Amino acid sequence: MQNHIRNTNLRFNLDKDQQRKAWEYLQTMDRQNFKSYSQVISLALVDYFDRYYRTQADPYLETREREELFVKQIVEAVEHSLKQSLPIFLSGLTTGMLERESPIRVPFPAPEKEQPDRDIDWDFLGE
Repeated sequence: MQNHIRNTNLRFNLDKDQQRKAWEYLQTMDRQNFKSYSQVISLALVDYFDRYYRTQADPYLETREREELFVKQIVEAVEHSLKQSLPIFLSGLTTGMLERESPIRVPFPAPEKEQPDRDIDWDFLGE
């Protein structure tokens, strides 16, 4: 059976800010979500290098992601504003519609039926 496990040692120089911060993250990580240092480090490395290689292949990736985040924030802000103001707008609209309706309804007069004229001058027919 082949050995599928590789060992490596990590050293953190706590005098260097980034390495100290990495060590502190490892010490305070949520053990419910992350079972081991190996899991956390492998997740972090894969995420970092996936992003690194994507930005190498597409230099505008980060700019597009920022633009998409900005647009998303605008859309969420507009949705939030609509959720707050739409009920007030609709109640005002409904009130305006009710005020337009007259409480007294006057029926329109029915059109008069044309009565045939009984005094027809038959002379124009040529008799």
